Amino acid sequence: MVIVGTLLAVSGIGLLAGGVAVATVAAQQGRDGFLTTPSGSFSVASYAITSPNLTIESDSGTGTSTQAGSGGMPSGLATVMLEATSVRGTGVFIGIAPRAEVERYLASVAHSELTSVNSTPFRTEYREVPGSRRPARPGSQTWWTVAASGPGTQRLVWPVVSGDWAVVVMNADATQGVDVEARAGVRSGLFVPAAVALLLGGGLLLVAGVLLVVFGALGLGRRDSAQGPDDHDGAVGTTGTAGAMGAAGAMGAVAATGPPGPVYPARLEGTLQPDVSRGLWLVKWILIFPHVVVLFFLWFATFVTTIVAGFAILFTGRYPLALFTFNVGVLRWSWRVAFYAYSALGTDRYPPFTLAPADYPADLDIDYPERLSRGLVLVKWWLLAIPQILIVSALTSTPTARYTIGDTTYSTTTGVSLLGLLVLIAGLMLLFTGHYRQSLFDFILGIDRWVFRVVVYTGLFRDDYPPFRLDQGGTETGGTGPGGIDEAARVKTT
Repeated sequence: MVIVGTLLAVSGIGLLAGGVAVATVAAQQGRDGFLTTPSGSFSVASYAITSPNLTIESDSGTGTSTQAGSGGMPSGLATVMLEATSVRGTGVFIGIAPRAEVERYLASVAHSELTSVNSTPFRTEYREVPGSRRPARPGSQTWWTVAASGPGTQRLVWPVVSGDWAVVVMNADATQGVDVEARAGVRSGLFVPAAVALLLGGGLLLVAGVLLVVFGALGLGRRDSAQGPDDHDGAVGTTGTAGAMGAAGAMGAVAATGPPGPVYPARLEGTLQPDVSRGLWLVKWILIFPHVVVLFFLWFATFVTTIVAGFAILFTGRYPLALFTFNVGVLRWSWRVAFYAYSALGTDRYPPFTLAPADYPADLDIDYPERLSRGLVLVKWWLLAIPQILIVSALTSTPTARYTIGDTTYSTTTGVSLLGLLVLIAGLMLLFTGHYRQSLFDFILGIDRWVFRVVVYTGLFRDDYPPFRLDQGGTETGGTGPGGIDEAARVKTT
C-alpha cells in the first residue's frame, strides 16, 4: 500500500504542479489576452527574415506533410500575435502566408532564415540564403494570409489553422537591411480547462495516494509493535542490538559509574567491526541501490505521516503509536544504510530490509512519549530548531561557489562536507593501511548522533531539545540496559 500510495501521490503532485503552471500561464495572459515573450532585436543584412518551416496539422491528423525537423500541432487551438518595430524608424512589414507562396516570392532573393533564438543571453542565429534579385514590395502581394505594414509598431493576429506556413519580416519598401525589435504572443482557450482538469485529477490522485500511504504505514507500524516482546511491562518497541524502544523517562537515567551528562531519549548506536574490508567502501554506494529505492517510498510515507502526526499532536497531544513505530523504523533503516555505506563505513555486513530492530552493528531507538506539547508542534520543527539546524548544516553541508555569466548567476558545489571529509579519510586509511582508528570512528559517530537527534526533534518525535554537545563513541553513555538505557527507566505506555 505504501508503494502504490507513493506512486499515486507523486503522480498527483506532478499533475498539480502542471496544473499550477498552466493556471499561471493563463493568468499571465495580458489585458489583451496574450502570453507574450520579451522584445528582442532581429537584424540581418538581407532583404527578409523568414521563420523555419511551421507545419500545423489538422484536427484529424491529415494536414499537410511535414518536413524533416518540423513540428506540428492541431489547428484551432490557439491564436498567435506578432509585433515588430523598425529600429531605423522606417516602415516595417510582417506577414504570414503559405510556405510555397513565400518560397516563390523570395526565389533568387537574398534572405535570412531564423534557425534558433536563445533567451539568456538573447542571441539569434540565421541560415543565409543567397540571391541577386530585389523583391517587389511585400504589401503589394495579395496572397498573404494575414499581414501588417507601415511605420511604427505593426501588429498582426492570426488564428492558427492547419497548413504549411512561413512568417516573413521585411522593410515595407523591400530594401535591404532589416533591423527590428519584435515579440510574439499566444492565446488559447484551452489553458483554463486544462488547468482545471490537471488540478482536479492531481488532487484526486494525491488524496488517494496519501490515504493509501497512511493506512499502509499504520499497518506496518501496528505489525512491528505487535512483534515486540512483553517482558518490559508494556515498553513500546522491540529489543535489538541497540536496545528496545522505551517510554519517556530515559532522560536522566544514569549508569552505576555516573555518566557525563543526561541521556537523550533518542539513542543512536554503532559498533565498529574489526574485519572491515580495505576496498569494499568504494562500491558500497552501488550496492545500496535496492535500499535507496525502498527508502524513497518509505521517506515519502514518513513525510506524509509526519504531517498527519503533527495534526494528531496538535489536537490530542499524542503521537499515534503505530505511526511513531513506523517512522522510527524508517529512521532506523536509514541509519543502518548510512552506517554501512557512506556515513561511518563501520561494517561490511549488508543492512537488513526491515523496519524493526535487528541483530546488526548499527541501530536507532527512540522512547515513545506519553504526551507532547500541542503548541510546540507549530514552532519546534522550524523556529526553535534553527540553532541546531545551523550547526548540523555546518557539519554536513558542502561548500557552494556562485559565479555570474552575463545576467545569470550560477552555483556549484566546490568540495565536501566535514562529515564527508572525515568518512573519506577513514576510507583512505582503510584502503592503504587496513586500519580504522577508533578515535576517528567515535568522532564520526558523534556527528551522526547529533544529526539524528536534530532529525528526531524536527520530526516531532520528542519535545526534548537536543543537547549542544558532541557525544562521541559507538554507544550512548548513561545506561545499564540494552543500548545503554537503564531498565528502570522503562515505563508502561498506554
